[in-house]
Amino acid sequence: MVGTCWGTVASLPAIAADADEGSWRPQVRICAARGAGRPGLWCGQPPTKARAGASKQPLVQALSSAIVDAPTIRYTQTPDGVNIAYCVVGEGPMTLLCIPGFVSNLEVLWEAPTADRYFGRLSSFARIVLYDKRGQGLSDRPPQPPTLEQSMEDARAVLDAAGFDRVAAYAVSEGGPTAALLAATYPERISRLVMYGTWARMIEGPDYPEGMPRELFERFIATVRDDWGGPVALALWAPSVADDPEVRRWWAKLLRTGTSPGGAEALIRLYTKIDARHVLATITAPTLVIHRTGDRMVPIGAARVVAGGIPGAKLVELPGKDHLPVADPDQIIDEVEDFLTGQRTERDPDRMLATVMFTDIVDSTARAAALGDHRWRQLIQRHDELVRREIERHRGRAVKTLGDGFLATFDGPARAIRCASSARDGVRRLGLEMRAGLHTGEVEVINGDIGGLAVHIGARVGAMASAGEVLVSRTVTDLVAGSGIGFEDRGTHALKGIPGEWQLYAVATASRRSPA
Repeated sequence: MVGTCWGTVASLPAIAADADEGSWRPQVRICAARGAGRPGLWCGQPPTKARAGASKQPLVQALSSAIVDAPTIRYTQTPDGVNIAYCVVGEGPMTLLCIPGFVSNLEVLWEAPTADRYFGRLSSFARIVLYDKRGQGLSDRPPQPPTLEQSMEDARAVLDAAGFDRVAAYAVSEGGPTAALLAATYPERISRLVMYGTWARMIEGPDYPEGMPRELFERFIATVRDDWGGPVALALWAPSVADDPEVRRWWAKLLRTGTSPGGAEALIRLYTKIDARHVLATITAPTLVIHRTGDRMVPIGAARVVAGGIPGAKLVELPGKDHLPVADPDQIIDEVEDFLTGQRTERDPDRMLATVMFTDIVDSTARAAALGDHRWRQLIQRHDELVRREIERHRGRAVKTLGDGFLATFDGPARAIRCASSARDGVRRLGLEMRAGLHTGEVEVINGDIGGLAVHIGARVGAMASAGEVLVSRTVTDLVAGSGIGFEDRGTHALKGIPGEWQLYAVATASRRSPA
């Protein structure tokens, strides 16, 4: 049900000092100013040039030169005096109006874990216009939620203020009825229409079995009201990423900054009165309806009603259970781009700078044989819970388990080192010895997993660590210089399958610290 229109902006990580960590953190922002590099994509050198130059200068210096500015937020006032926040991102050949769903906040939007990918894809072929509806985010918050007609007029006011006469429209979830009314009422303003995860009517009725039963809807409202402030019902909106700590933090923040518990309830109750089915037949713009077949918030039947009611509309049913575009945004943008431009951009793997951490239990086979299967499984469960807790506490992401260890990524090498050290100490209290290997480099993100040379290097470093040792590459020590973390030189080594010689360091214990 709830949806947010995120667009995608290809980003290049930049390094900024992290005073608390004595380390760095990537700062990814979106460039909206016209004439600054390639607005909407990045400001400065494209990633390929940045990588090419990296071999001629220290890693930190090479990566610290690319920081991308956030979009400029502007306001327009509707005829009835409500101020609507909006922004324009990108310089693509067409203009795309993004009509948001239930909750939006133009500033928090860019903090979504996949916002860089989503906005990058959209802004590669379109100039995108986004706004917060009245009562949402940075826009004014009148005491009553907007009617469907007011929502339509707010969208038109944004187009007028931004200076665009005719645009394509892309609506997500609850934005669908608004987009349908806009396209039907002002056909001269909408050239093409795309609707994702949407509906024309929310509540079931005698002639609409596709809707949600009212008693179920009331229970949902109670959940929203009682749990507001946290990641409300994320397991319904995006089950595939519901356990991701970063997604949970972002979703909770988006909801809190998007509206209040009372505002959310009032808006949801308004949805029970909306029925835009009678509008569908009057839409003349070429229309694409996209929906995931297992959507747990809006059933696929609702999309079939929408597509069936619009003359000539195309319905694309995608596999998946997620309602939010945060999960696999390329799956959605592939269809949007193809419909609007007639072609699809060949996907490159997502790339990012990260510190990879490999952990492993020492002599696990012997310990398992000594303890027996039942006691060993209990011990491994306690080990896994402890390591996951440390990864989350240090703002990392557990990618997967590997036998008796973990593969995790961090956006700061100092946090990765501290996580590995804390996990080692905690595991030792369980009567186990752990070793860890760390390396910082560019990784490819592929369907939630990671790959690339940096991952192979991290694995080889981990394999060379001794029991109780946190072993790191020279790249890691360079990036945390001045952090107060000490290291012991372990010399240069050949890593199996990796070209060249690699200088390795062990993280010093508290009693034996020697700064790198």
